[in-house]
Amino acid sequence: MLRTFELDRRAVRRAVAAALAEDVGPGDVTTLATIPAGATCEALLRTRDPGVVAGLPVAIAAFRRLDPAVEIVEYRHDGDAVSPGDRLLSVVGPARAVLTAERVALNFAQRLSGVATITARFVAAVAGTKAIIVDTRKTTPGLRYLEKYAVRVGGGHNHRFGLYDGVLIKDNHIAATPDGIGGAVLAARRAVPHSLRVEVETDSLDQVREALEAGADAILLDNMSPETMRQAVEIVGGRAITEASGGITLATVRAAAESGVDLISVGALTHSAPSLDLGLDFTLHGAGVRISTYPDERAPSPSS
Repeated sequence: MLRTFELDRRAVRRAVAAALAEDVGPGDVTTLATIPAGATCEALLRTRDPGVVAGLPVAIAAFRRLDPAVEIVEYRHDGDAVSPGDRLLSVVGPARAVLTAERVALNFAQRLSGVATITARFVAAVAGTKAIIVDTRKTTPGLRYLEKYAVRVGGGHNHRFGLYDGVLIKDNHIAATPDGIGGAVLAARRAVPHSLRVEVETDSLDQVREALEAGADAILLDNMSPETMRQAVEIVGGRAITEASGGITLATVRAAAESGVDLISVGALTHSAPSLDLGLDFTLHGAGVRISTYPDERAPSPSS
């Protein structure tokens, strides 16, 4: 069954326009010099790695921005598990437009598929516990919306999007606040809308108690051992959301989840995800030239 994920088309258009402007500039000199104006092509996007695919709508937007008439067949959709050699998309249209958009389309799909893939691995590692895997603000500048989208595609959840949609009182806020955790929580309650969650970062059980007494909605357990996190969860006793954070890896995430925390935030989902290796193979037509790079088959005729 096809799964769909919410994706703001305006955000996609902005990201694609910026990426193409950066890459193409005043013109793709190589393609303009070597490819006849009337040439058409069939191109087949495949994966060379196993993983979870994400960003296909963004890749499609890149091709269609350069020529809205390109015809595209989608074999796979965002959220699908894929294996090496699997077909993802076929693209039929003017060869110049497809070649010029190729790198931007691949960059988006590879990057976002990498984020979705590593997220899916973290989600699988905590299966059977109540812990939810969430992302952080450690994203690529300008790509936060799309990277957080890819986290959702991989089965994770989003933490706050930016500094404006949630209060997170961190260690440096506490150090700079004369009245400590209690004063910082009180100041936040007075200054922000009641609908915003107030979270406090803690690095000791004493700070956990202080944040709980101050009325924090959520308590972040920073760089604590699984045993210390377990004790913190017991202290909180369900009166606030508990979040494990700080250096969580695939090797340690299960132990963190088994401490009983509600959330586990993982910066690596976005700051360290390796891109999924994808490739675009071409069959080029036009001006009496035919160059086929498909290893075993032609791209099928498009239906959409």
